Amino acid sequence: MRKSIAIDMDNVIADIESNWINLYYKEYGVKVTRQDLHGKPEDEAFPDPVAARRLIYQPGFFRYAPIVPGAQEALIKLQEHFDVYIVSAAMEFPNSLPEKYDWLHEHFPSISWKNIVFCGDKRIIDTDYLIDDHLKNLDFCKGTPILFTASHNVNVERHKRVNNWQEALQLLNSELI
Repeated sequence: MRKSIAIDMDNVIADIESNWINLYYKEYGVKVTRQDLHGKPEDEAFPDPVAARRLIYQPGFFRYAPIVPGAQEALIKLQEHFDVYIVSAAMEFPNSLPEKYDWLHEHFPSISWKNIVFCGDKRIIDTDYLIDDHLKNLDFCKGTPILFTASHNVNVERHKRVNNWQEALQLLNSELI
């Protein structure tokens, strides 16, 4: 029987950090680096957290995020041995639903619409593995939680951690043996 993996979108396959940094600079002329974000809650890492949070609600914020390096190739490889689901807590941001769907359709065409779950709370997800960048999702994972490194979670020491898709593939391939 094939095992299942739920994979988060933001900061796991979609590079929301880079997108946010670039949009903040474009909108407010203030350059923020990834190091500036280290260990801080995402929007609080920007000089004006309220202005940064407003960017998330703008049309296009989720649609035009770059791809996390290695994500496309990794998901194709994972689909050879696992049932792969994309799971995103997308309900908080109204624009994110169609934008995330369109983004997935463009960048991950091998993921069927049947394997895309947009929800409000990931506690409902019951897969063998969950790859996510947020403890609020991983702490309640019913399977094996895997923390994908993002700037806001660099100081977190709970859960197995992977820093990139190469490490994620190595970890999951070792689980097959």
